[in-house]
Amino acid sequence: MKAFLDADFLLHTDTARQLYHEYAASLPIIDYHCHLSPKDIAENRTFSDLTAAWLEGDHYKWRAMRTHGIAETYITGEASAYEKFEKWAETVPYTLRNPLFHWTHLELQRYFGIKELLNPGNARDIYAQANAQLQEPGLSVQGILKRMQVEVVCSTDDPTDDLSFHQAAQEQGLSTAVYPTFRPDRALMVDDPEEINGYFDQLSEVCAAPVDHFIDLLDALKRRMDFFHQLGCRLSDHGLEYLPSVDFEDEEVNQIFHKIRLRHRLMPGEIAKYQSSLLYHLGLMYHEHGWTMQFHLGALRNNNSRLLKQVGKDAGVDSIGDFAQGQSLARYLDRLDQTNQLPRTILYNLNPRDNEVFASMVGNFNDGSIAGKVQYGSAWWFLDQKDGMEKQINALSNMGLLSHFIGMLTDSRSFLSFPRHEYFRRILCNLIGAEVERGEIPAEMDWLGEMVSHICYHNARNYFGFGETAS
Repeated sequence: MKAFLDADFLLHTDTARQLYHEYAASLPIIDYHCHLSPKDIAENRTFSDLTAAWLEGDHYKWRAMRTHGIAETYITGEASAYEKFEKWAETVPYTLRNPLFHWTHLELQRYFGIKELLNPGNARDIYAQANAQLQEPGLSVQGILKRMQVEVVCSTDDPTDDLSFHQAAQEQGLSTAVYPTFRPDRALMVDDPEEINGYFDQLSEVCAAPVDHFIDLLDALKRRMDFFHQLGCRLSDHGLEYLPSVDFEDEEVNQIFHKIRLRHRLMPGEIAKYQSSLLYHLGLMYHEHGWTMQFHLGALRNNNSRLLKQVGKDAGVDSIGDFAQGQSLARYLDRLDQTNQLPRTILYNLNPRDNEVFASMVGNFNDGSIAGKVQYGSAWWFLDQKDGMEKQINALSNMGLLSHFIGMLTDSRSFLSFPRHEYFRRILCNLIGAEVERGEIPAEMDWLGEMVSHICYHNARNYFGFGETAS
């Protein structure tokens, strides 16, 4: 019987073990999409306890605790830090076969050297051990980034953000580069007249310029892009149910925008035209800046209105949606490609039924200008577990060129989540190693090792151009 979580965890062949230990394990991390706090990085936060480091904002764990029958007061409520941790420890044994079981124990080992399996019987002792270590410099936020060899962190930021914490972090000369990512989704959400007009007013204030016409909105967003670019931003991001792309005329979009500013509710067709136009113009601006645009598509968000009201957004009440994706996605990408203004693009699907749709879509718009210009992104959210990662890797391998894949990211709010890169690297090496052992691909270790190291690190480093002074 093989030991749980030993040095060869998830590595089932000699080839897999060689690929991981010799070519993948020691590589730095480029975390090009996450939701980490730039404030915590700039201020070098020291976590008061393991609950703060582990459970604060982690809706993956919250969902599991609710499923286990834990009351909300011990999840997002008023219970003490230890009481919340104790309830998580009670839940952990029941997470067997959920990725949380692997992640929990990887994190206990990698950060704290704790190899015990967390359960109610040892919860207090593990809590005390971890809390003592969290007060050491090596487990402050900046200490964690250095320990885990995190070379780049790209946070997710609204255009109205002043980016003061990014600037403060950059001025400290940290070993980890901290860059913003431009996420203008609030400018697209025009269902609520009061909310969207409040946002436009906020954007107007930040830019010190009126946002009374659609062209004003584009100008304001362009100004903010210029500002983000100065602080190293090289990516945008959108989290949408699907990518709207209908025909529109500039004049009708202007009229729709005026209707928005008059606080009138839009018809569904008007919303689609406005969003299609804005996304198209944003794509043009991303191309002008030399950025990569990301689309995270397919989440059905905030399904539980009671918890949304009680806890707020990102409460752990989102799920996989069943939206049609292919046709409008193709239309959007083609509209930009027609004038050779399609930026580097990464597409992420949340519904696994769309794996082959997305994996085949990227091949339609790779134009030979750079390797892997349009990427099928890593397994995302509900899919970033062993089965989901394997299916994403296999779909990409079958439909495109795995060798040019830019690899894994955390998409996390937790500074303890970096072992997810290790998790991905082990899964990747195991898949390749198994095929070598079966004689399905050649046992050319230099060739395979280069492929693995490129997927795990070098492809992303070359793809994004962080630190370059592109226009």
